[in-house]
Amino acid sequence: MQSDIPARTAEASDPAEQSGSGIWQPDLANRSKPVYLAIADAIADDVRSGRLAAGHRMPPQRALADRLGLDLTTVSRAYGEARRRGLLDARVGQGTFISVQTSLALNVPPPTTVRREAAAIIDMTMNQPPLPDAPDLLDRVRQGLAQAMLRIDPQSLLRYPDTATAAGGLEEDRRAGAHWLSRRLGTADAGRIVVCPGTQSALLALLSMLARPGDTVCTEALTYPGFKAIAGQLGLRVVGVAMDGDGLDPDALRAAVEAHAPKALYCTPTLHNPTTATLPAHRRAAIAAIARDHGIPVIEDDIYGVLPQDAPPPIATLAPDLTFHVTGLAKCVAPGLRITYVAAPDARQAMRLAAAQRATMLGTPPIPAAVATQWIGDGTADALLAAIRAEATVRQRMARDLLPSSAMTAHPEAFHLWLRLPPAWTRGEFAAHLRSRGIAAAVSDTFLTAGPAPEALRICLGAPVTRADCRHMLEILADTLEQSPALAGIVI
Repeated sequence: MQSDIPARTAEASDPAEQSGSGIWQPDLANRSKPVYLAIADAIADDVRSGRLAAGHRMPPQRALADRLGLDLTTVSRAYGEARRRGLLDARVGQGTFISVQTSLALNVPPPTTVRREAAAIIDMTMNQPPLPDAPDLLDRVRQGLAQAMLRIDPQSLLRYPDTATAAGGLEEDRRAGAHWLSRRLGTADAGRIVVCPGTQSALLALLSMLARPGDTVCTEALTYPGFKAIAGQLGLRVVGVAMDGDGLDPDALRAAVEAHAPKALYCTPTLHNPTTATLPAHRRAAIAAIARDHGIPVIEDDIYGVLPQDAPPPIATLAPDLTFHVTGLAKCVAPGLRITYVAAPDARQAMRLAAAQRATMLGTPPIPAAVATQWIGDGTADALLAAIRAEATVRQRMARDLLPSSAMTAHPEAFHLWLRLPPAWTRGEFAAHLRSRGIAAAVSDTFLTAGPAPEALRICLGAPVTRADCRHMLEILADTLEQSPALAGIVI
């Protein structure tokens, strides 16, 4: 869109131009209303057209009056009228901005729309949450984004952060993390919270702090591939511990600990990835007791822990002096936000973790941290969590209706399931056939740390963009399960 704003010149001297905010100038031609009303109307028109967006800083009143050749009283009256209409927000010492409520007040269509068309391939290799079927929620998301941007000191983006705050997070971000964690841990002290740019970053910092190349770490026989990748990068030996339908087997864990003396245990007790198993309370207590008996730190990945409305208490509540409790917003709020919170056993361990993060990632970028804090504070994070949970529940019902119950392990509020294959199929054949039908899935080998790989795949119900896409994917799965590889065209 071509702008009719006059070109800026080297001689420009008004305060708005010197501040770098630019000078907005209304088009007052062919307007029969009083000038102050015409200016307010021009603001509204430019918001509708997209020329002015929520959070845009408006020129100072005196600068605009000088440019338009008007008296200051007229422009002040125009800004007052615009504020009355909900178009402007004035902040003492900062200036006047287009209100984040403007798009709602004027019924302006969103500046961008979420793409909901079917992709060329349904990629289930990343376990991502479903897109909430809640268009009104997107307006709330946009408002929270704009509010977060207004709270950020622009200079924080133009300089490296102070070493004292480069890692670990700002005080307000750690308080927001403590508030988010409180739903699982009860009262959480902000002094124990470390803010990380994603779970991968948190795991990298934790493993680099707790172990050295050649050391052993324990995890489930099937585990998160990102953990395997980081352990391999750091030169750590991963020992897989046997599982059953309830998750990690405490007896097998005790045997592994006594045999290998690991430096840490990594586990996902709630909605385990990939099997969806959730450790019952008595197993969590047994694992906490083993960790205490042997003085082994526990890295508890609770990234899915807030999805079930009724989940057993975390291991961190049973062995708080040994557990690093990890949770974030990628799986339950917004994958693109990449904010994870770690509750360390105490403030000293939090400082050590912050130092490890500083060595590996320097710090958490201020924009996503500010957005996370804003959304947690204004309730947007809770609304997104509820919408994701609701959409996951709908898609799990589809899966139960279309897939044989004997073939799947799932949880009604999870957005992935574990699909066990009939004897006619191998996991490689099944995955190859799905790929030929436009679906990419993760086979059990991706998660394996011990024992033979089961003939199974992880199915991500959040990968299809729409419910119709999800149903189509599930129908393909159901149809394939009923066929033999020969009938499906697989050469064996």
